[in-house]
Amino acid sequence: MDSPTTRPDVPAASRRRPAAETLLALLEARRSVGMTTLAAPGPDAAELKRALAIAVRSPDHGMLEPWRFVVLEGEARFAAGAGLARLYEAENQAMDPEKRAKFAGIMSRVFTYAPTVVIVVSRTDAEARIPAWEQELSAGAVCMNLLHAVHALGFDGTWLTGWAAYSPGAQALLGLDAGERIAGIVHIGTAKEPPGERKRPDLAARTTWWQAPGDA
Repeated sequence: MDSPTTRPDVPAASRRRPAAETLLALLEARRSVGMTTLAAPGPDAAELKRALAIAVRSPDHGMLEPWRFVVLEGEARFAAGAGLARLYEAENQAMDPEKRAKFAGIMSRVFTYAPTVVIVVSRTDAEARIPAWEQELSAGAVCMNLLHAVHALGFDGTWLTGWAAYSPGAQALLGLDAGERIAGIVHIGTAKEPPGERKRPDLAARTTWWQAPGDA
């Protein structure tokens, strides 16, 4: 027998799964929080494991699992930041020294605000029959799912990239292998102050209802 969630003749409100309104409200309320406004507490080991398990419940054409995680917590965040600062200095020798020192300082602190930082690594299989673009999109979906999971667990987060995501030296420092790329650096913690809402897209301006030629 069909359930209310599968029968097309049942009103939309009745087709919704249990606790749907709570879930929809969570999705509607999620927003990114500035990296520097994040602080402790962050997820404990069990909460982080659950968030990562939710993150990988993302579309994955061909079941290639074209992604993995690198987690930074505790003192590892400071060590990684110090390594980024040294690399930034080394890779930007042509930059004005004062400006270079300023940005190297920013790199030294980039992982120190949020108590947990998850680097989502895109690991595209060039030999697979699935287009590389679809594999990369899957890694992006993992980043988004992770943000939703973090929000549902009562924490805040933001998905960033920046210099560290594209520097070969930084990628090596963070443990990436040849051919891997950083899809996102997800900073997770608790906002020091509740974030305000921001302007959202005009859906009408971004949505087109396709019609076959001649049907207009």
